[in-house]
Amino acid sequence: MVDWLDRSASGELGDPARIHHEGMVARAALEDARDRIAVWLGVRPRQVVLTSGASESIGAACFGARARGADHMVCSPAEHSAVREWAARGPSTDVGLDHHAMVAPEAVAEVVGDRTAMVHVQWTNHEVATRQPVEEVVAAVAGSGVLVHVDAAQAGPEAPAAVASGADVVSLSGHKSGAPAGTGVMVVRRGLRLPPLLVGGDQERARRAGMENLVAVAGLAAVADTLAADGDAELRRLRQLGDRLRRWASAADGVQVLGHPDRHAAHLVCLALEGIEPQPVLLGLDQRGVSVHSGSSCSSEAFEPSPVLEAMGVDAQRSLRLSVGWSTSDEDVETAIGALEEVLADLRRLGRKPT
Repeated sequence: MVDWLDRSASGELGDPARIHHEGMVARAALEDARDRIAVWLGVRPRQVVLTSGASESIGAACFGARARGADHMVCSPAEHSAVREWAARGPSTDVGLDHHAMVAPEAVAEVVGDRTAMVHVQWTNHEVATRQPVEEVVAAVAGSGVLVHVDAAQAGPEAPAAVASGADVVSLSGHKSGAPAGTGVMVVRRGLRLPPLLVGGDQERARRAGMENLVAVAGLAAVADTLAADGDAELRRLRQLGDRLRRWASAADGVQVLGHPDRHAAHLVCLALEGIEPQPVLLGLDQRGVSVHSGSSCSSEAFEPSPVLEAMGVDAQRSLRLSVGWSTSDEDVETAIGALEEVLADLRRLGRKPT
């Protein structure tokens, strides 16, 4: 990646779509990167469409599905807004969630009809970490001719399993696994042709117009190499870090772990905080060098409560999402736990009425 960054800075980076020397060198590097990403995911290189991220991959999947003729979509409140807003651009049906934020495959199959273009089911929920029954949903709609799309932006080292689930289209994010921001993949089932969202050029075999970001793609390929070799070990490491946070939360007063107790992502932990607004917790942790997120209306980009938490029937205003990643160490997790204990104790002390 550094080599291509240097070439870009010096003006030596060619357009992979051109047949001059610089362009052919860039094309060879681009296809080498695609091959390495395909090896990691267990697919053929032709199935790998390089995008700017999971949001673009999702948009391309949704647009392409509707452009084939049918227009109805099926999703749930658990889906990311990138999915839900595309679904809402035409006729769509929401299926409900249980109190663990899990969809029921039979409920999905019941609302699939002749006009249904695509069913959406995420691999892992981005707020409460619940791992959806993707394979069961795929089986439930098999034979209907309806496409199944899996948003696997939060899959991390589990991305190959998401791709192997039987879904027709899988959307992946690069930066969630340590690749440069602005990288993503849309994996398309062999034999499936989707009309492109971005038009104006024949890049990506006419599936996505625009010059590929070779510098960033080289970084994504490097991550793919690492995960192809050590993905299982990385998943175990992330699970150990996440489980440490879960054990602390399970023993802490006034803290509850949300999401499914068994089927959950290794790297995400969502906490419900009894009687405490999340915004002062976020600020207190930030002052101690710990960055977390909340799905509540007062501390996120949106002004509405989390639709995931509302659909689960829990307090959508008092949640805290903790995540670990490729750069997180054991010491980082212990620092976060210590900071949480301090901040929560301070806030509860301030909230007590004098006797």
